[in-house]
Amino acid sequence: MIWNKNKECMSREEMRQLQGARLRKLVDNVYHNVPFYREKMQAMNIMPDDIKTIDDIKKLPFTTKQDLRDNYPFGLNAVPQSAIVRVHASSGTTGRPTVVGYTRRDLAVWSEAIARCLAAFGASREDTISVAYGYGLFTGGLGLHYGVEHLGASVVPTSSGNTDKHILLIKDLGITGVACTPSYALHMAEVMRKKGITPDDLKLRIGIFGGEPWTENMRKSLEEKLQIDAYNIYGLSEIMGPGVSHECECKNGSHIIEDHFFPEIINPETCEVLPEGEQGELVFTTLTKEGMPLLRYRTKDLCSLIYEPCECGRTSVRMTRIMGRSDDMLIIRGINVFPSQIESVILQLPEFEPQYLLVVTRENNRDNLEVHVELKEEYYSDEINKTIEMRDRLARRLQSVLSISADVKIVSPNTLERSVGKSKRVIDKRVLE
Repeated sequence: MIWNKNKECMSREEMRQLQGARLRKLVDNVYHNVPFYREKMQAMNIMPDDIKTIDDIKKLPFTTKQDLRDNYPFGLNAVPQSAIVRVHASSGTTGRPTVVGYTRRDLAVWSEAIARCLAAFGASREDTISVAYGYGLFTGGLGLHYGVEHLGASVVPTSSGNTDKHILLIKDLGITGVACTPSYALHMAEVMRKKGITPDDLKLRIGIFGGEPWTENMRKSLEEKLQIDAYNIYGLSEIMGPGVSHECECKNGSHIIEDHFFPEIINPETCEVLPEGEQGELVFTTLTKEGMPLLRYRTKDLCSLIYEPCECGRTSVRMTRIMGRSDDMLIIRGINVFPSQIESVILQLPEFEPQYLLVVTRENNRDNLEVHVELKEEYYSDEINKTIEMRDRLARRLQSVLSISADVKIVSPNTLERSVGKSKRVIDKRVLE
């Protein structure tokens, strides 16, 4: 189902006209109400009247996470504090938290965006959806919550943790959709199996997964284990939260909600805007946000954009899966390595669970990559030759894909730590030395 055909199926030229009009209004707003942007534009000799069409967005300055931190907590707000009705914030684990304020209209737009996502996943007002994202400062919980209500479906605010109770509710309440990180969904599938609960015991049919990069092979694993359709939902708190883009039934890229969030792909080193189809860093401009509008926010997420029409009927540009983050990318012996590449290789081999941990060390000025990966129970054996054969096969596959060697360490089933939120896949000990 398409929730808003007027916006989701408009012609590309109509969309460009709408984006241009909204950009002109946005630039005038931030120039007069956000000193940070006024100073940046003046330094670049840009006035609001210089922005005529959406193509003029290239003239505008970029915004980074550090800019948000430097203007902590409310220096980038474009409205009086009395107009802010909700605040979300990042964890701040790598520095000062980034704080985002929302007006009532911002929250209404957010709910509308989530409703579009849910309709694309096949959800309707007949569904009951549990939201297992955190309900605190993280945007996942409340963002999905009000979107489900906006659609008219029933929401069960399970939040994260207490997996046993969550599974009980999925079974007893006839929950048909679950929203959480894909790694937590895998954990739930494991717990269900240990409890003897099969997909036939449940009404679950839709998985709404985001909050961390995941691969096509992980989708297959989730769909097989839970007998669901697994969909990607993308977002980030600086822009809005979940609901910036979403997959449809075609599962071939995520439709960006372009009438509110304008995307660009840039070279992360030169900031040059890249041609259509090339992979680079994703940049968003919030065309309609009131509380904390952002010009050309650098997400650090790496992907490409697809402009060809989608078979589902939506005309919006799609983004490919996130290949990694430009700031999470590991450089090992001069080679760029993304955890998603390693995950994809692991999941191509039937012997291994999608549970792994990468440990990077440096010895005698040489980087070493260890890949700890969990064996499936049915492949676990005391025969050391079989284990060595599986280890060597995975090591060869990794070297073929990464162009560097990795030290593969196979571990017993259920020994790697599980996550109820975003999973931690990388320990880079080089930065601790």
